[in-house]
Amino acid sequence: MKYFVMLCDGMADEPSEKLGGKTPMMLANKPTIDLLASKGEVGLVKTVQEGMKPGSDVANLSVLGYNSADCYTGRSPLEAASIGIDLKDTDVTLRCNLVTLSDEENYEDKRMVDYCGGDISTPEARELVEYLEEKLGNDEFKFYAGVAYRHCLVWDNGNPNPGVLTPPHDIPGKVIAEYIPKGDDTAKLYDIMKKSYDLLKDHPVNKKRVAEGKRPANSAWFWGEGTKPQLANFSEKTGLKGSMISAVDLLKGIAICADMTSVDVDGATGYIDTNFEGKCKAAIDEFKRGQDFVYVHVEAPDECGHRAEAENKVKAIELIDEKILKPVVEFLRDFDDFAVLICPDHPTPINIQTHTSDPVPYVIYDSKNEKDSGVKSVNEDTAKATGNYIEKGYTMMDYFLSK
Repeated sequence: MKYFVMLCDGMADEPSEKLGGKTPMMLANKPTIDLLASKGEVGLVKTVQEGMKPGSDVANLSVLGYNSADCYTGRSPLEAASIGIDLKDTDVTLRCNLVTLSDEENYEDKRMVDYCGGDISTPEARELVEYLEEKLGNDEFKFYAGVAYRHCLVWDNGNPNPGVLTPPHDIPGKVIAEYIPKGDDTAKLYDIMKKSYDLLKDHPVNKKRVAEGKRPANSAWFWGEGTKPQLANFSEKTGLKGSMISAVDLLKGIAICADMTSVDVDGATGYIDTNFEGKCKAAIDEFKRGQDFVYVHVEAPDECGHRAEAENKVKAIELIDEKILKPVVEFLRDFDDFAVLICPDHPTPINIQTHTSDPVPYVIYDSKNEKDSGVKSVNEDTAKATGNYIEKGYTMMDYFLSK
């Protein structure tokens, strides 16, 4: 039996005037998704547990069958695992975005222009993060370079609950005064953020980017704090040999912490220009080498939601369907038995440009148990209309694997 999960990050949405009152899922031409939906099971699943922030961390853990209430210690530690940081039990890690802030004189008067530093490349970002480590790193705080705009700060003997740290993708275009770190133990973090702007604004990397008409990655921004994660071994938990294919450190870190195989794909960017064909080939190759379970995560719909790129979000769904899902399903037809799960981790509505915790549509297809679902095209409304609802998202994986 082979199991394939197609995780379309942030794919679910709300009706938008930009799309004539429709959602991207309603408008996207997605024949393979809809075919599997018509012959499988369609419904809604609550991937974000009550009381938890609607992030890709808790939501993807949920889809993988992990109860976040039992195992979640923060987002950044999962990303730290992907980078290869050997964390001590007393370390606190924080996600360090390289962001673009506006150029007002006072730091708190600046606006969040871009949470991803103008799509800064990994080599450029590495140079900036290494510069911050050289100038600001010490025995207490150390910077580690990751991928693109996503990096880590490790705080030795830090406070795992220092205060309120706001994700930068939650405040696009807003003045940051209301969203700077707040709490009893955030003064040092805020001081580093302010100093990072003074260091980065005139760095040669950013001067070159501005000269080329690109946005500068001119400040560090901290959020997603946490401590060393403890995830149950996926293979021991499920009895399956599993692989994860993703462009982002978070998902790679989850895989590493769960002792799954994490597969890197050249040209996988986390955006709509990602190497869709490469991810497809990687998934098929993992099955060919004997893996039972392959989880392909595509970030593109989420990034388009954060940027309010309505048409690109529709296109991202179509590319996932055409470039990944269709060829993988055609390959799996050679096996006697296979099952496919398709779902987002959470909604990222283009109207608000950030995540919500609303239930998301799911499709479960079992090659040995085709049935008429009554759904011709799956979207937020048709999934709700089925009446199928999985309240505890982390139970969906066991249900899927029972097929």
